Amino acid sequence: MTSNSRVVVIGAGLAGVRLARRLGELGTPALLIGEEEHRPYNRVLLAEVLAGRYAPEVIALPTPAGLLRGRVTGIDRDRRTVACADGSEIAYGTLVLATGSNPVLPPLRGLFTPDHVLPEGVHAFRTMDDCLGLSKAVRPGVRAVVIGGGLLGVSAARALAVRGAQVVLAQQAERLMERQLDPNASKLVLRHLRDLGVEVHTECRVRDVRCVGGAVRSVEMADGYALDADLVVLACGVSPRAGLAKAAGIAVHKGILVDDELRTSDPHIRAIGDCAQHDGNVYGLAAPALEQADVLAESLAGDAGSRYGGTRALTRLTLAGHTAFDLAAFGETEPRPGDDVVQLADATRGTYRKVVVRDDRLVGGVLVGELGTVGALARAWEGAEPLPSDGGPLLHLLTNDGGS
Repeated sequence: MTSNSRVVVIGAGLAGVRLARRLGELGTPALLIGEEEHRPYNRVLLAEVLAGRYAPEVIALPTPAGLLRGRVTGIDRDRRTVACADGSEIAYGTLVLATGSNPVLPPLRGLFTPDHVLPEGVHAFRTMDDCLGLSKAVRPGVRAVVIGGGLLGVSAARALAVRGAQVVLAQQAERLMERQLDPNASKLVLRHLRDLGVEVHTECRVRDVRCVGGAVRSVEMADGYALDADLVVLACGVSPRAGLAKAAGIAVHKGILVDDELRTSDPHIRAIGDCAQHDGNVYGLAAPALEQADVLAESLAGDAGSRYGGTRALTRLTLAGHTAFDLAAFGETEPRPGDDVVQLADATRGTYRKVVVRDDRLVGGVLVGELGTVGALARAWEGAEPLPSDGGPLLHLLTNDGGS
């Protein structure tokens, strides 16, 4: 393949690897450039590696043939080349940015050393190196503070508790996973964490990280209350990694702006995954990234009609182990006036099921515990078709076995 027709993909995460693999299957091999020294891996499962359930190699992705390890430092759009940190240049016909996202580091006093690095004991939780660093540091009895009570913070707190750490989770919002869950489901997540020994503080803002000799010793709240800490995990969300695109003059808002062909403001450059913003949405989830990769692969392989119309993303959290916990949330979990709500809770079994129906269509739901119904409900929601008059998949919601 000549350089002026070559597809070059920057980023060897879920989106980049999926695209490279699909292109290879379609007869259009791509050069994949990955920055991390590890084999490509499924980032979604990092918490299970931290919990000790999986070894790192278990979550490795099939490595595409054309994988080059290196860091891209710049894009020359006129010459259609990318510059690498080792001084080399790579020519492209089509460039795909699958650069993912960066962890959000909160503006806390004392968070960085004078050399602008995180103090000893303070970790983000985004990469395999982050995970391995935490795994090395955690041991029974270690005092760990997790800052952030979203999906990532809950997963990290649970994993550390399973490893025997004394865990405190500090969440600024009024409840856990408030973006995905309704209040009842949040309470079940809270109960699950407390059953594992995690101390949870909501409506709690962290103000300061206190260090001695370059190592973290405590975390101070806005009200002056201090938590002793040997480990601090920053789980405050992610932001699209769009610096390369922005420096090259490509249109960026929250993420790299793309159209239905996943094309950026430069017709020779596409973007997929966490770094991309399509129709106002930056998803930051695995399912949309994989769907975008599949659509783009078809397009680059010659299917002129291949278009991306957005993803109706479902959030899934499965925490296996002695105290298993399974959760799914999709669509609008809070009803509007006039909506119908079907809700079933079993406090003894710790299960909760709720769906929201509008104009005979399923518009959202939350399932906690037994998730036998999630497949049927998700299909009904994704298809946006009118529900059958006999209740269809909603009837399963009322069965004792969860429809499994």
